[in-house]
Amino acid sequence: MNDAASKLDTHDIVVDEVFPHAPETIWKTLTTGALIGRWMMEAKGFSPVKGNRFSYQTTPAGEWDGTIHCEVLEAVPNERLAYAWKGGHESNAGYGSRLDTVVTFILARVENGTRLRLVHSGFVTPKNDTAFKSMSEGWKKVVPRIGTVASEEN
Repeated sequence: MNDAASKLDTHDIVVDEVFPHAPETIWKTLTTGALIGRWMMEAKGFSPVKGNRFSYQTTPAGEWDGTIHCEVLEAVPNERLAYAWKGGHESNAGYGSRLDTVVTFILARVENGTRLRLVHSGFVTPKNDTAFKSMSEGWKKVVPRIGTVASEEN
């Protein structure tokens, strides 16, 4: 299947939130290793530098060891952070199926704070339907915690 055809069969998770903090504060919360661990999970080896490879560890399933392999694709301070998010295994169905997606955080200064838009793109149907459903719920819980951690740091 070519790229154009596969794009027709993908879904994106989008979460928008406005925080009462400057973009610099939200950026720090998104890109500081110790803080990432407080709002999501530990990011082993993270640095907000294009090409940097890092990982997250979650619950293993079947042939998948639970490692999420990431690579920073774009890092524009106080504006945009994007990274590849890959995991799973071809032999798994449902949870732990092969996943090759991109997570993008877009920051925009607004009156009284920052609008943060998270886009987690590239969920292929039907093989990623389980991940799409669980991660849609997960991101809705995780994104507000970014604001909580930012408040605690300031």
